[in-house]
Amino acid sequence: MRSREKVRECFTGRPALMAQIRNKLNNHTKLSIREEIEKREKMYLSPYACLSAESKGRFVPVEICPIRSAFQCDRDSIVYSKAFRRLKHKTQVFLAPTGDHCRTRLTHTLEVSEIARTIARALSLNEDLVEAIALAHDLGHTPFGHAGESVLNELLPGGFSHYRQSLRVVDVLENDGLGLNLTYEVRDGIVKHSKGYGEVLPDNARDLPVTAEGCVVRYADIIAYLSHDLDDAIRCLVIRKEDIPARCQQVLGDKHGKRIVTMIQAVLAATEPHNGKLVFGIAQEIGEVMQLLRQFLYINVYSSPQVHTEFVKASKMLRELYIYLLDNRDFLEKEIGSFALSASPERRVVDFIASMTDRYAQNMYQRIFWPRALA
Repeated sequence: MRSREKVRECFTGRPALMAQIRNKLNNHTKLSIREEIEKREKMYLSPYACLSAESKGRFVPVEICPIRSAFQCDRDSIVYSKAFRRLKHKTQVFLAPTGDHCRTRLTHTLEVSEIARTIARALSLNEDLVEAIALAHDLGHTPFGHAGESVLNELLPGGFSHYRQSLRVVDVLENDGLGLNLTYEVRDGIVKHSKGYGEVLPDNARDLPVTAEGCVVRYADIIAYLSHDLDDAIRCLVIRKEDIPARCQQVLGDKHGKRIVTMIQAVLAATEPHNGKLVFGIAQEIGEVMQLLRQFLYINVYSSPQVHTEFVKASKMLRELYIYLLDNRDFLEKEIGSFALSASPERRVVDFIASMTDRYAQNMYQRIFWPRALA
């Protein structure tokens, strides 16, 4: 209370200061809030940051928002989308965990966003752009995690990947087939966020995001899942803490928060300007240990009997749903609605299955294939 009184005395006792504040407020009204945001970006962000006022724009021009930048508008469109809400019932790694604390695709997305914003703030990059990319990066993920992605990749002519599907969601499938009409920079970051089992930043420049913010999300994605998948695997009794390679614990830390901070610091320490661009890297020892931890997770968690057995069941379920929906077009059209009418039958079925949550897929499978008692 005492500090508030001091602040009040300071303002009421200094008319000149109050006049300056009033003038500033009056000048503020000459610019929209969005223009003020764009002005601050230009003044305070790094020269390597992507400024919202310099975005390459959208497929369809829209009325400019007076209070939000272009990337803020994108972020809000993503958060309010149905695809974003469905992430809360999509598997991250563990299918239908009995506990309440395992990550879902939604909580993974939020952790990626938090890590990406931390890196972006440290590098004076555009946090709004980073957040929009991070929140949308997994919108195209299938039910049952990578098991679902593998099945659809086998079934769809031309293959399937969740990062291309994420772009298809925001371009075509959301908003009753109109898409979200996002900016070029957000769309680029979405489709180039994934690294699979390869390098975090690919050697081929065409596979790199066009913005530094897109590169940030790639690093944030791997930092997030390396730490939280390990955390969840211990919680679900798939591995024990003692099973983790000793070097991983010595170098990265033995707690979730410590691992995150160590990996973020390693990225910041090795990222520097070069030839007019911000070149991302990671401290060598940390990078080696991260790769060791990735290998450990693939062998001991993602391929473990507890996880793999359930993925086999999920794969069978989605494969049978695909065949049924492809053969029963009337049922499909009744369930799917009107979006993407120009797509091939196979593409429409895959769009529908990829959009399902775990429980929606399970309920549909039960509805179609399980016998029902007659009244």
